[in-house]
Formats: sequence, structure tokens, C-alpha cells
Amino acid sequence: MDKAASCDSPPVRKEMILKEEVMVEGKWAKLAQTTYTDPNGKSRTWETVKRTTKKTGAADGVAVIAVLKRTLHYDCLILVKQFRPPMGCYCLELPAGLIDDGESERDAALRELVEETGYHGEVSGVSPAVCLDPGLTNCTTHLVYVTVNGDDSVNIRPKQQLSDGEFVEVVLIPVNELLKKLDEMVQKEDVVVDARVYVYALGLTDAILKPAQLPVLKA
Repeated sequence: MDKAASCDSPPVRKEMILKEEVMVEGKWAKLAQTTYTDPNGKSRTWETVKRTTKKTGAADGVAVIAVLKRTLHYDCLILVKQFRPPMGCYCLELPAGLIDDGESERDAALRELVEETGYHGEVSGVSPAVCLDPGLTNCTTHLVYVTVNGDDSVNIRPKQQLSDGEFVEVVLIPVNELLKKLDEMVQKEDVVVDARVYVYALGLTDAILKPAQLPVLKA
């Protein structure tokens, strides 16, 4: 019975990349046309943006969730604000950057944090490699959790170590009102919030408020 049923089942097909043709290539990125098969076995094409620096089997970069802790102060999330040419406006983001050759995600995160914000911290956790915009690109990143001791002398007057052409403003937002402050900034300033920052704020809000709220279900 089971054998007969299995014989009548349609064969399971899996999507598969057939080929990739580079259409345009620059110094840091390239546009490619990817040909693949769908679950029905039909050949299709997709326009894909990829980094020219992509390493096989490794994430491209890191994004740092850094929390600044100081005596008699609210914990603050350390963010950066900078102009992003593809967006045509300022963006509020996590400190982030590419992983250098031979560098671990932990070391890359601490380096980027110092360079972009001047703060020195300690890594408390690292996520697996996660995708950023899978409908457009194959870029991946590690989310790295860092605790910054604001009472440490090295963090009293942090000094950025920006490269030529980098213009980054450090923004500190209390964690306990992160979502509220983000919404206020969007309303008052010409700024777009990075999705990772906003999702983190939503998660914090749900974790703090929702357990104390009884769900109201519609009949």
C-alpha cells in the first residue's frame, strides 16, 4: 500500500543554479544574471547583485549590537548615522563592516566598533551567518553582541578611527525607549532606520511589554 502510494507520488524536484553570467562588474560589486530551475523543473532567470570580495563559505561582514553600560545611566545602544549614496539620505545603523582576510568575526566586530565609534568592548555572543536581502544579493553577515563598559577610562572620551572618506556620527539611544526614539527620529529628520535596528527595537518592546498584556482574540 505504502509502496504503491509512493510510486504514484510525483518526483521531488529541487531548485538548482544552472549558470551565472556577469553583466556588469565594478570594484566592489557586480550585477549577474542567474539561471536556475524552479520546483517544476522550469528554467528561470534572476538578476543578482554580488560583492566582488565574496569569499566561499564565509560571511561577508559583521554588524555590531553594542550596548553601552555606565553607572547611574540607562543602558544605551550604540548606533551610527551616515549618508548612504544608494539611499540618497542618512541612515541609522549598527556599526558594521567587512571581515578582513584571516580575521575572525569577533575581531572584526571589535575593530569596526573602535573605528566607527571609538568604543572598546567585549564580545558576549555571535550569531550564525545570516542573509541581508536575499531577493537581491547573496551578502551575509554575523550579528555580534558586544558589551561596552562606559566607566572604563578608555571609553570616557572615545575617539573614532575613521578612514579617509568616512563620515560617521555616533548616536546613543537608551535601550528602554529605543523604539520610541527611532520613531521620533524618522518623523523629525531625513533619516531611514536600518531594518536590523528596527527589528531589534521591536523585539525589545515585545519582550518588555507583551508578557504583561493579555491577548484579545476576535471571536
